[in-house]
Amino acid sequence: MKTTAALLWEAPGTWDVREVDLDPPKAGEVLVQMMASGLCHSDDHFAQGDIPFHSYPACGGHEGAGIVREVGPGVTRVVPGDHIVTSFIPACGHCRMCVAGRQNLCDNGALITVGTQLDGTFRMHADGRGVAQNACLSTFSEWTVIPEVSATPIRRDIPFEVAAIVGCAVPTGWGSAVRAAQIDAGDVVIVMGTGGIGMNAVQGARYVGAEHVLAVDPVAMKRELALKLGATQAFADIGEAAEVARSLTNGQGADSAIVCVGVLATEHLAQAYAAVRKGGTLVVTSAAKHDLIGIPVPLLEFTMSEKRIQGALYGMGGPAREIPLMLDLYRNGSLKLEELITRTYDLKQVNEAYADLHNGLNVRAVVSFANRHGGS
Repeated sequence: MKTTAALLWEAPGTWDVREVDLDPPKAGEVLVQMMASGLCHSDDHFAQGDIPFHSYPACGGHEGAGIVREVGPGVTRVVPGDHIVTSFIPACGHCRMCVAGRQNLCDNGALITVGTQLDGTFRMHADGRGVAQNACLSTFSEWTVIPEVSATPIRRDIPFEVAAIVGCAVPTGWGSAVRAAQIDAGDVVIVMGTGGIGMNAVQGARYVGAEHVLAVDPVAMKRELALKLGATQAFADIGEAAEVARSLTNGQGADSAIVCVGVLATEHLAQAYAAVRKGGTLVVTSAAKHDLIGIPVPLLEFTMSEKRIQGALYGMGGPAREIPLMLDLYRNGSLKLEELITRTYDLKQVNEAYADLHNGLNVRAVVSFANRHGGS
């Protein structure tokens, strides 16, 4: 079949929205009619060349919601008509990490930038070439074929635009606070960067009982929204937040700092590390350029202060658990999601959407396919 998709032919590059060929699903795969896709900063990392695909052309998008329309042989997890959220980690369920309850670190995560399906072959094609699918998904396409393990069924009363952002941004930020930072009731927490991920770290920190959540972002609109979603104070600069954290803790510093900036630089780590108390935790959720090396911290202080630096992928949670949990919290009013979506775009506006992201205009932008499909 034919589908309209947003491709990168090189990196750095811009998204080329065009028609491509899509093969039917093979064993263990499903055909999904995409209804909405989040415009995550991670896909911009691919466009900027910060993180390269193994081959080009490549179709972007890893955060989406849609409807299963066809299933391949052996599929048992979903049936045609199911509403689903995509998971950018096609967790196998039987590797060492999966059986240890750490689906986010499944061995299949190595395929995120490879672009093939689990059997090593392509389903998308353009100009006679295989199209790499981001994380085996490519939600920047009206139709896509994905592994059944990447499709989590959801209730049909959940709006697709809301469901889409639960594929990445929401559990990543939430888990960075709830799991990676190991926040206790009464803690002082700094969240550095309050975009689509950091805003959910703010919500997660407040949910588990942090007394002071100090949001840091240079964009005034984001600081204002962070205050509405649970931050107790908001600052344009982390130096200001660090001073307040020390004033609240008899000079000790924040119990934890969660770094969620759009593009990670070494100075962000240095600033956040300095803001954390002895025995505190620095959580690194942001993505950096693939060849950036170095954590600029005083090594003697690192030993003597027993500070912890913790990386966090997908909020250290498993998609099969996190996606339904986030939507349950949304339905009972404990998690705000509509408020995160600043604007919806058509797929042909994808480059405009990322320009808006760079200009600080969006917390979370979403591509809606509803008009193209004539609704849900």
